[in-house]
Amino acid sequence: MAAKAVQLERETFSCSICLDLLTDPVAIPCGHSYCMNCIKGFWDEKEEKKTNSCPQCRQSFTPRPALVKNTMLAALVEELRKTEPQAAPADLCYAGPEDVACDVCTGRQLKALKSCLVCLVSYCEKHLQQHYDVVQLKKHKLVDPSEKLQENICSRHDEVMKIFCRTDQRCICYLCSMDEHKGHDTVSAAAERAEKQRELEVSRQNIQQRIQGREEDVKVLQQEVEAISRSADKAVDDSEKMFSELIRLIQKRSSDVTQLVRLQQKTKVSDVRELQEKLEQEITELKRRDAELEKLSHTEDHNHFLHNYPSLSQLSQATHSSRIKILPLRYFEDVTAAVSEVRDKLQNILREEWPKILEKVAKVLVLVSQPQPKTRADFLKYSREITLEPNTAHRKLLLSDGNRKASSTPLNQPYPSHPDRFTGWHQVLSKESLTGRCYWEVECGWGRVGIAVAYNSITRAGRLDECEFGGNDKSWALYCHQNCFKSWYNNVRTLVSGPRSSRVGVYLDHSAGILSFYRITETMTLLHRVHTMFTQPLHAGLWIRESFGGNAEIRKLK
Repeated sequence: MAAKAVQLERETFSCSICLDLLTDPVAIPCGHSYCMNCIKGFWDEKEEKKTNSCPQCRQSFTPRPALVKNTMLAALVEELRKTEPQAAPADLCYAGPEDVACDVCTGRQLKALKSCLVCLVSYCEKHLQQHYDVVQLKKHKLVDPSEKLQENICSRHDEVMKIFCRTDQRCICYLCSMDEHKGHDTVSAAAERAEKQRELEVSRQNIQQRIQGREEDVKVLQQEVEAISRSADKAVDDSEKMFSELIRLIQKRSSDVTQLVRLQQKTKVSDVRELQEKLEQEITELKRRDAELEKLSHTEDHNHFLHNYPSLSQLSQATHSSRIKILPLRYFEDVTAAVSEVRDKLQNILREEWPKILEKVAKVLVLVSQPQPKTRADFLKYSREITLEPNTAHRKLLLSDGNRKASSTPLNQPYPSHPDRFTGWHQVLSKESLTGRCYWEVECGWGRVGIAVAYNSITRAGRLDECEFGGNDKSWALYCHQNCFKSWYNNVRTLVSGPRSSRVGVYLDHSAGILSFYRITETMTLLHRVHTMFTQPLHAGLWIRESFGGNAEIRKLK
């Protein structure tokens, strides 16, 4: 009972700011008492508001009341301090740099446990106790500690903003609703919060549905990745098997041809050797008979001559009925010609069918394939700044306009020697390598012009097909003639219908294996499209006919 009495007396004589026994107690006009330093510190912190209020009842005083120590109350507190047992110091939790500090603590502040939306003050555990004990304070709204409590105070009227103006979509105080927001659509902040809370729940449901949908999409895409990988692995395995079969077949036929040729060689050589031996035997016999006849011709015994001549003069039948004529014989040259013909046919088949294989690879469809641009505005999103590389230009091409225009000239230009220079065809490549999505436009001047893309590995020296744009498998070209267009790849030319246009647009989607040429007038008209698989970065190229005055320019797109 004595302990309970002491506790009751302690609460009676405790400061509601520091929650300890009063030190130098003072009473303010509302009747509440505080430690002198506590109430002075509290008012000093709120000085910018130019009002001084009671931390408990919130009554304001203007001007700031003078504080005088209550000596009688101080004596009572001192007597109580002597009689109460000494408690062990509490394990205090002080506020750190990132914590919300208690607004009531003086000196080193404790970490706030709650913030009151009515008092607009943050309290530590000790100072918060009154909100649990005092009936009037129990009605206050407590929230997690917040440093933004002052945002709830109207900067103009220094009042709590409990009203929401729907007209201006902002929180206001009751004075604002009677002043600048008079006549506006206003509701309580709580009502607006309730409505927005319902909208929030709907938004969350939509977000969760979208998350669920996207998670399902991710699963589908993962399945797509696995399906692509399986299909690619199978295509590689199957193609390797088929090419291996072709290689084995070619090797088998090569071995068969070798065996047949060697067998035929052995047979024919054997026949020739046999005839050769017979002829050599015949020669030996004829030489022996000739020697005997010569000896007989010198005998003086007429009877001996006449007796032996008949047997020596009769010759045996010749081994070969006629003379072997020396002719320009053909032995196995026809075999070589036949194999060469087969080789040429296989090369032609592979050359003709290879683009089809590349096209099939490039046309693999997946769920995530990106749509191709349709309007000129769409194409211009992928426009590239392209300039021509002087080190690749033929000596009879003059570069101008910031190395974007190429013109044919009758005289060699003073370009230095360079291994990248085209020496046979009047061609030039761009300085920039092209990957991803790219778009550019070429203004075709007078004369025949070729617009191309090529690998940097294209051959440069000479006037062979492998050096000219479109004459090989390392470049693709569209040639602009006077009345038509012609596409050219791997030395195969294709006529492109439609009248010539002075401006041609080129669109490249490197990863998708798409190269498109467009006639640019008031609209864009597709001239020719290539589906393939590009294995290296590409460079834009220009080909100018070998006549004075021909030119083409890569336009500068805005």
